[in-house]
Amino acid sequence: MGLAEVAGRHVRHVVLATIVAGLALGPWAPASVIAVVALGVAVGAITVPLVRSPVVAVALAAVLIAAAMAAEARTATLERTALTPDFGHAVTGDATVLTPSRAEAFGGRRALVRWRGEPVLLRMPAWSASASATPAVGEVVRVRGSLRAPDPTARIVHAHATLRATHVVDTGRRRGGALGVVDGVRRRAEASLRGHLPAPEAALLRGMVLGDDSALPEDLRDAFQAASLTHLTAASGQNIMLLAALALGLSMVVGLGVRARWLLVLALIALYVPLAGGGPSIQRAGIMGAATIAAALAGRPASRWYALLLAAAVTLALDPRALAEPGWQLSFAAVVGIVVLAPATRARLVRARMPAPVAEAVAVTLAATLATAPLIAARFDRASLVALPANVLATPAVAPVMWLGMAAAAIGQVVPGLAGPLVMVAGLPVGYLVALGRTAAAFPGAQVALPLAVVVILSALAAVLVTAPPARERLAGPRNARRRRLGVVAATGLALAAAIGPMLIGRRAVAPPPAGDLRITALNVGQGDATLLQAGGRAILVDAGPAGAGVVRELRAAGVSRLDVLVVTHPQADHDGGAPAVLSALPVDVLLDGRGEDRSPTSVALDAPLRRRATRVVAAAAGQVLRVGPLTLRVLWPPAGPAAPGGDPNERAIVGLAGAYGASALLTADAESPQIAPLELAPVDVLKVSHHGSADPGLPGLLERLRPRVALVEAGRGNTYGHPAPETMAVLAGSVPVVRRTDQDGAVRVDVRGGAATVTAAGAGRNAAGGGRGAGV
Repeated sequence: MGLAEVAGRHVRHVVLATIVAGLALGPWAPASVIAVVALGVAVGAITVPLVRSPVVAVALAAVLIAAAMAAEARTATLERTALTPDFGHAVTGDATVLTPSRAEAFGGRRALVRWRGEPVLLRMPAWSASASATPAVGEVVRVRGSLRAPDPTARIVHAHATLRATHVVDTGRRRGGALGVVDGVRRRAEASLRGHLPAPEAALLRGMVLGDDSALPEDLRDAFQAASLTHLTAASGQNIMLLAALALGLSMVVGLGVRARWLLVLALIALYVPLAGGGPSIQRAGIMGAATIAAALAGRPASRWYALLLAAAVTLALDPRALAEPGWQLSFAAVVGIVVLAPATRARLVRARMPAPVAEAVAVTLAATLATAPLIAARFDRASLVALPANVLATPAVAPVMWLGMAAAAIGQVVPGLAGPLVMVAGLPVGYLVALGRTAAAFPGAQVALPLAVVVILSALAAVLVTAPPARERLAGPRNARRRRLGVVAATGLALAAAIGPMLIGRRAVAPPPAGDLRITALNVGQGDATLLQAGGRAILVDAGPAGAGVVRELRAAGVSRLDVLVVTHPQADHDGGAPAVLSALPVDVLLDGRGEDRSPTSVALDAPLRRRATRVVAAAAGQVLRVGPLTLRVLWPPAGPAAPGGDPNERAIVGLAGAYGASALLTADAESPQIAPLELAPVDVLKVSHHGSADPGLPGLLERLRPRVALVEAGRGNTYGHPAPETMAVLAGSVPVVRRTDQDGAVRVDVRGGAATVTAAGAGRNAAGGGRGAGV
């Protein structure tokens, strides 16, 4: 069949694809590019040919231009704001909570709210009086704080501003209307699912059923992320599919007609999407499910391709900016993978005598995993070697959890007491998933840094292997076919081993610095600080990065088996989050404590390992000098005395001057020029740049006084805070001979001796022991 015949039989598909292309181009491409693309569509449609009539080709070009113009106009409407005049000012007013509040990586919480009719990211810092506030969706809260331009995280969720709160007070009011009714249903559902199970299992059950994973413990969240199981805790297409299956099964039992069944499912989807939080992933899934049902009710071909195009068109029409979101890209990549790969994979598994329901589940999981792996590698510079087996092993437990949880949530609306037994039964598969996630995350290679090309090649090879038809094998005879299969498997194994084997081999520890050298290592702990000082066989660690970032692994790779001093510069999770792991894994003689009176969860987490290790704790204050062997650490800031109530902990972060053998390094934590500039400063060899390289107008003046040979910026790859700021990097590049940043260079090691510095950078995603780039100063 020719292309013209295909286009003629699937006119709706062609038109929808053109609309999607226009909506995708509208917010991003200049008008000239859109015009060229439209002309190409018209000319290409005639000459290929996709259509028989030039008039239809011109109409398609007009549709593309109209869709692009509509997308541009829609984007402008969504981004229009009246809040700009209030940026930088203190504000007070009421806000309606739109999403569950979530813990911040640096402590405190955040939530998306509606403020003066516009979406705003509400931040409740750990140091503020609002830090313990956990407003629920639909609540109206009174907020006092400062309104600022949207930060990178706010821009990701398309908020028009960031509202940094000092006080958040519940007014006792809730939003009304239809959404208010849905809020009441959600509260009763949450109450039904909250009890009867241990906290981690209960939090996972709520995440799987209602899409609210805000109560999930951080260690379990990290394990699910490492095992590529995080999609289970976000309401998505899987929820819609299982809800539809449950509703269709029950409606068949009670004898409803076909049209009535589909209308019932459509109504349940319309209720479930806002019930599950109304986030982007569940909106996309709801639209796709509704599109499929609408096609069926209208008597149109209810193909997956048609539903996919219709869902893409609707989601992009609602918000054309969604195209740039990783969630949108991963969702549609997974569906495309399922459409293309799942049928052939299922057929092969069935021919291999796998039961049809199991084959269907495995095929869908395999197809979605292979289709999304390259995107994950491109976006996050990581791949998981346990993703496929973990997801296949999780599949049998997902449907029971969802159906039991949905049934418990429904029964809890009318008879809350009857929901308990269903929740307890659901606890068995939920407990299995918790154990599976933690076990899979503990495997070597759960998260590895693979080049994008390797991931693409391996995913494509796997896709070919699982979908290739077996006809050639039958023609060639069973013996030759068996040999060919063994050869393909062996070649695949060798390619896999060559690609990832070196990454799974334990790295050797770096040799200690030679006598007479001061070594400063910026450890690669993601979005956080961890700076190791070594000299004469002694070691001081200044900060420990966020929890779960592998600081202990980094220390061992640096050849450290014990610490003379651990410094916690201030109580924020990106600095003290990894300290409990360090205290538990290594002997530590002294903790230089910059927490002050802070009793936030990350600070409290240090208390138990400190008691077990009997580690001496010394409160930090300016003027102190710690000496261990040739190493000295002089505390320059903060002054003695308690912090002012409600103050920013960054402003009291320990600033230390480290030295050995005449070499020196200034370690600034998150203190910036307002705190550092008044100090007595002399030139230093190495500067640890303040606050992950955030914008600091006073930095040029500091660099003139310090004149460092090397500047180290400790920031996480792809962080949502915009660190390091471009203006900071520009100033450093113009003033410092060597600038290294952990988000690009990995762990960076600086050896200083006799006025000369040797810099070794491991390279992003590689180990400190791997050599990498070197520089002498």
